Formats: sequence, structure tokens, C-alpha cells
Amino acid sequence: MTSIDAITLEVADLAAAERFYANAFALDSRLRLRAGQESSTGFRGYTLSLTVAQPADVNSLIGAAVEAGATVLKPAAKSIWGYGGVVQAPDGAIWKVATSAKKDTGPATGLIDDVVLLLGVADVAASKRYYLDQGFSVAKSFGRMYVEFASPGSVKLALYRRRALAKDAGVAPEGTGSHRIVVSGATEPFTDPDGFVWEALPTANQSGQPSREFSA
Repeated sequence: MTSIDAITLEVADLAAAERFYANAFALDSRLRLRAGQESSTGFRGYTLSLTVAQPADVNSLIGAAVEAGATVLKPAAKSIWGYGGVVQAPDGAIWKVATSAKKDTGPATGLIDDVVLLLGVADVAASKRYYLDQGFSVAKSFGRMYVEFASPGSVKLALYRRRALAKDAGVAPEGTGSHRIVVSGATEPFTDPDGFVWEALPTANQSGQPSREFSA
């Protein structure tokens, strides 16, 4: 079964991004950063979701991210699904922090239960077929709206319609240029129908310089 071992964000200011993530989210080897100057405007077509145990953890992580320099796109609030909010990191990546719980059972722990990469795609059914051909298996599927894949790796993968994902993140769906993200895992390199790049867990970027494994 194909898995995701890490996400690599391509950032304009590597040192600044390292400082931000060191103070915002403890993602250890699941997040890598590398310098990249590719042009990108508007919505990059993906979000990263952190699921946690309770609202106190949502507030703690969003508060830490904002203090480190993130911009709030959606303030943390209750919904029919639980409790959550959305922030945008200084490097442009969009992060949702959420829990299915609506009440706290104790103080915030700062622990992250799951990291989910949500790709905003043009055609969920077509992209689903593509990823099945790459060796993924479906864990949850809601027609042409949403698909979540089973994964033994450290990051989960899900597909969402691009406009619906942008709305969930609180941004306009338009965007051009690079996605500024590379997915690394147990797979042969490929680029999916929406332009998302996959590679084996990298030891060097395209310039021959090592990617920096991030650890908080």
C-alpha cells in the first residue's frame, strides 16, 4: 500500500519558515522545508489539517501559530462537526486545526493525533481512480465530493473538490503557478492530474542541496 512519509513545503525564506514551525506546530519528521522561488499566486490547491483531541488543543495550537506570525483565516469556533479554525502560515501554507470533540476533558496537551493532506482537485472521481492505480485504497468516500485514503504512513491523504476546499479554508478558489508542496513516500515519482508532485523521501532538492527535516 502506498503511504505518505513526509510533506515538503517549498518556501521563499527558509530560515523564517524554520522559526515559524519551531514555534507553531510540533510535526517532527512529517514536515520538511526547502528553499524554492517558484511563482505562485492565490490558493495553492491544498490544505494541511491537524486533528487533535479537544478544543483546548485547537486553541493552543492556533494561538501558538498566530503568535509565531500566522494569519487567521477562520477563527476557531464550534460547528456541526466539532470545533476548529484555519490559519495561514507566513510561507503561504494553509493549516486547519480541528477536533470532533465539542468539550474539553482536561488541559491542552499540544499533541497532534493526525496530519491530513487535503488536495483540491478538479474531478474527485477521476483523481480517485488515478490514486487507486498508484496503489492507494479507499477508507472513506462521499461520491464526487470527498475521498479519504487508507494510509500506513505518518500523513493521511484526502481529495476534495477545489472550490469546496477553498471555501472550507476561507479563501477564494483562484490560484496560479506552483503548488509549492512536494509529497514524499513509498512510491515511484509521479505528478497527479492536478499537478501535485510525488517523490521518494528526498535527501536533496532539485538544486542538489539537502532538504531540511523539520523538528520542533
